Amino acid sequence: MTRPPRPNRARSDPANHSHAPEPLGVPTRRAAIKLLDAVLRRGEALEAALPAATRMVHGPDRGLAHAIAAETLRRLPDLDAMIDGATERPLPPDAKARTALRIALVQALVLGTPAHAAISTVLPLVDGGPRKLVHGVFGTLIRSGQLLPEIPTLPADVEARWTAAWGEEMVAESERAIAAPPPLDLTLADPARTDEWCETLGGASLMPGHVRLSGDHAPVPEMAGYAEGAWWVQDVAASLPARAIGAAKGSGDGSEQGHVLDLCAAPGGKTMQLAAAGWRVTAVDQSAARIKRLRENLYRTRLKAEVVQADVLQWAPDAPADAVLIDAPCSATGIFRRHPDVLHRVHPALVRDLSELQARILARAADWVKPGGTLVYATCSLEPAEGEAQIAPFLGQRPDFTLATDRPDRVLPGRWPEGNDGFFIAVLRRR
Repeated sequence: MTRPPRPNRARSDPANHSHAPEPLGVPTRRAAIKLLDAVLRRGEALEAALPAATRMVHGPDRGLAHAIAAETLRRLPDLDAMIDGATERPLPPDAKARTALRIALVQALVLGTPAHAAISTVLPLVDGGPRKLVHGVFGTLIRSGQLLPEIPTLPADVEARWTAAWGEEMVAESERAIAAPPPLDLTLADPARTDEWCETLGGASLMPGHVRLSGDHAPVPEMAGYAEGAWWVQDVAASLPARAIGAAKGSGDGSEQGHVLDLCAAPGGKTMQLAAAGWRVTAVDQSAARIKRLRENLYRTRLKAEVVQADVLQWAPDAPADAVLIDAPCSATGIFRRHPDVLHRVHPALVRDLSELQARILARAADWVKPGGTLVYATCSLEPAEGEAQIAPFLGQRPDFTLATDRPDRVLPGRWPEGNDGFFIAVLRRR
């Protein structure tokens, strides 16, 4: 007689804790710890690590895991100082107990999570003796009423590097910049409608073709003008490189339309600026995923550009262009307000490698500019090696180029009220 299959006790036995469902909220905190590990131990970008780290959480829980990790990175030096002040011996930087305390404290002290929920969802992630340590240190800090400083502290190595380059006031401005959520900047397809869109969206303008929204606002896809492609999200500083090229000259029917190469173009903010300004744009980027976003942005805004997926160190245009815009791959330290992970994963060796890549791209792309044309080199970096240090050697090697202004434009945090990204922009003319 055939016996019925026996139940799989390893899966059905409630006593088998390895397969028991985790308490509510724990998977989200586990995902946050994975995100922090990806950034702090492996040097990955927070956004790039998000899909794998949050594979087991969905919907709002994915957003919460990201928020916990991002806020922890924003306030990491202050969280660690608080933890170290409550332990007899400093915990190792990568100890799970330290990581658990970081995310429990940031929830309770910054994100508004009730203290009991902040600690109860973290303790299951810590095994053995450290669990008691985490519970005790957290309880001591919460009962004593300790608070994180209102203005976050930059990591010591970043503070030293930026102080040497830009001075103490820039560092103080940068710390103020990460203390509050940044405003939302929009670039308009039609600068003539600036006043109209400011009134419609309830924003203010820093320059023609720009609207800034402060405080709470509707989700971007639900805002007026998004579906019709009237504007796109772009930090005001990030709009400056394309603004430096200006509007295209010509008939506008395509026969005499100026041609511009937008290199390292995705996700397309500068491509759309140039297309809206009347240029015939060739947008080049190596990343398939970023190219997809660029095409989606062009479709939504009803703007046209030739899109090429290629490595600019291997690709070349058929003929020189009237203008070339290089938004070079860089450390992206200038966007630390929205991406605090750069403060912890960018190091001098990475900056050195990227600066060498930037020099190669700049040297290659210079030949693609017509005599009398414009070359704009830009990076969203606050590292001099990726900005100022690129221009003097280039001009020494290429006497057929000159600076179009007295000096390049170094955009530091705090140029505008409520802050802005850090940027470097050099406008060059070819004789």
